[in-house]
Amino acid sequence: MEYYNPKPIHETVKKPANKKGAKTIIILALIVVLALVLLFTCTVQVNTGYTGIVTTFGKVEDKTLEAGFHFKSPFQKIITMDNREQKTVFNTQAFSSDIQQVEISGSINYAINKSTAMNLFKEVGTDYFNKLINPRMMENTKAVFSKYTAENLVSSREVLSTQIEEALSKEMEAYGINIISVSIENIDFSDAFTDAVEAKQVAAQKKLQAEIEQEQKTMETQQQAERQRIEAEAEAAVAKIDADAAAYAIKVKSEAEAEANKLIAESLTDELISFNEVQQWNGQLPAYVAGGAAQTLPIIDMTEDTAE
Repeated sequence: MEYYNPKPIHETVKKPANKKGAKTIIILALIVVLALVLLFTCTVQVNTGYTGIVTTFGKVEDKTLEAGFHFKSPFQKIITMDNREQKTVFNTQAFSSDIQQVEISGSINYAINKSTAMNLFKEVGTDYFNKLINPRMMENTKAVFSKYTAENLVSSREVLSTQIEEALSKEMEAYGINIISVSIENIDFSDAFTDAVEAKQVAAQKKLQAEIEQEQKTMETQQQAERQRIEAEAEAAVAKIDADAAAYAIKVKSEAEAEANKLIAESLTDELISFNEVQQWNGQLPAYVAGGAAQTLPIIDMTEDTAE
């Protein structure tokens, strides 16, 4: 015999309530999920130093987003453009004006303007360095290097960097790209050219040394000649002084003698002359005396007869 055991009344009453609660939880969960989806799809964060480019179904909108938190449509996509200064290294080859191949390595610093970021994205996209900057930089580098001989390239690194930077800046200005600096960091040549340059430098150094030595010898010769000239001039000056002194002494002596003779002449009288003759007479008479008409007359010495 089977017995019917009916379920408690409270169980039959709570069963519909449990179904309703489960549905509510599911709905709430869906709402939360949907809210999260909307939160992530309808908001965007633009980091500092970037500009946000807004596109709707691939079309670029005429507005940009600054750094910060922004709301957007689920159908919109935000592409960020880096406005900070960027540095990229490069390597390339070029030829000098004398057809020497050169290996070049360097770096470039650049930045894009915020105001022109949207136009740059429209025209070039985000890969503007490889599509725009790098090709133009390679072309300008080769053009500048072709103006110099290989030997002059070594000593013109700063000039090369400046010329490349100026040429590239003019071309990138239209795209709103600011070329901050271009630096040529290394220039390599072929081994044969390097050896030739070294040999030329050695020869130039030897030539310079020979010129210096020759110049020193020339200077020494000139100095010796100058010393001899100075010594000769000094000797001539001393000789002139001695000659002038001797001439002056002779002049003084002559003047003194003349003055003495003058005084003597003025002091002479007939009596003084006769007196001097008597003083100087040795007591002997002359054998002859001059007479008139060029005749000579003998003088008779009376002292001899007297002595006899």
